[in-house]
Amino acid sequence: MTPPPTPRLWTSAVPFYVALGLIGGLYVGLIVALLVADLSYTSPGHVARALASPEIRSAIWLSLLTCSASAILSVWVAVPLGYLLARTQFPGKAVVDLLVDVPIVLPPLVVGLSLLILFQTPPGLAVQRHITVTYAIPAVVLAQFTVAAAFAVRTMRVTFEQISPRAEEVAMTLGCSRGRAFWLVTLPEARRGVLTAGTLAWARSLGEFGPILIFAGATRMKTEVLSTTVFLELSIGNLEAALAISVLMIAVAVVVLMITRTFGLRGADVI
Repeated sequence: MTPPPTPRLWTSAVPFYVALGLIGGLYVGLIVALLVADLSYTSPGHVARALASPEIRSAIWLSLLTCSASAILSVWVAVPLGYLLARTQFPGKAVVDLLVDVPIVLPPLVVGLSLLILFQTPPGLAVQRHITVTYAIPAVVLAQFTVAAAFAVRTMRVTFEQISPRAEEVAMTLGCSRGRAFWLVTLPEARRGVLTAGTLAWARSLGEFGPILIFAGATRMKTEVLSTTVFLELSIGNLEAALAISVLMIAVAVVVLMITRTFGLRGADVI
């Protein structure tokens, strides 16, 4: 057991911790200043007037729909891929692990442009002969999913790495197949990680802007979501509406963080 620090050692460490606190406090102070600035330039009346707009209400409903679809798709992909990366060894694993991170580090506009080019290739055009994707609602979902799924996969990989495989192995010795052991033992134990992956994917989808703007456009009452609403309102000089929507998105982000911290994995354990 490590003995407690003596008063002399503690006193000598005070300048070190003060320096760390000052450096870290600058960034925390910046975040607080940003939030205070937003709140000081808007009011409940501004938010109410923004919500009274049919265009903004349409953007809210479309955001709820597309973010939910993106989060479901992200979890659907993240659970099997996260399990494979955490528990198995297979040829090309390092390449797959690298590729999963590509949407995270790519500039958002590049993601959108790449999606746009993809659907100009013969396979993409073949898909569009049956369903319109580009500059339509499916493009919004796909743009959100492309980035959000990467965060969900990372979350599920960490989740499965933190779960001991022993219970799953015991289930297999009792007659369960690998798949049945996964469904009955491992997946229920990973429920907190699944919740975290879903909420993070949903929040990431809500804040997505660049890929949506390039791949789906920002057509009012058609492909406009909350992130593009802020852009459209700013482009016509309506700062009050843009700030009101920004405050609404901040509130949603705080709620998502609270859900993640309360019921799921902590953000520091995810990435």
